[in-house]
Amino acid sequence: MNAILRNRRFGLLIAAAVLAVLAGLLLWNAGYRVNVTPSLPKGIYRLASGVPAKGDLASFCLEGEFADLARERGYLQAGSCSSGLRPLLKTLAGLPGDFINPAALNIRAADSQGRAMPSVLEEGNIPQGYALALADHEGSFDGRYFGLVPLASLRKVKAVWLWLP
Repeated sequence: MNAILRNRRFGLLIAAAVLAVLAGLLLWNAGYRVNVTPSLPKGIYRLASGVPAKGDLASFCLEGEFADLARERGYLQAGSCSSGLRPLLKTLAGLPGDFINPAALNIRAADSQGRAMPSVLEEGNIPQGYALALADHEGSFDGRYFGLVPLASLRKVKAVWLWLP
């Protein structure tokens, strides 16, 4: 009798796990995302229609040498981007024509583990087709380090449900 109950419990546990994975996939395909990083408030976000405006939240994929750096240092986990990393979620802080002064952005020389932080952000106006994406958290890996991102790569995001850390 105990073996039957154990098998039934195990079967229910497997069924619950499969349902949770399926629910997660459905929510992902519906545009829902979860943020558990300190870059923005922890919570559930949803991809929204429309072009993101200054001050909006935006999701985008990091590509190239900074995607490699994020992977090597563990800044980003595996995800759906072509780089194999998860998309970033940041605030759209600058649009074409806006002036950037990196000296005013508190760019750190080293990360939390003492590793040098490269920065390619330059002073000047943001060129057409690009944007600056930042986070309020001073330890965030954002545009202060990887620079400008293509405006066309940004997806507008809205907070759905936020919780405190």
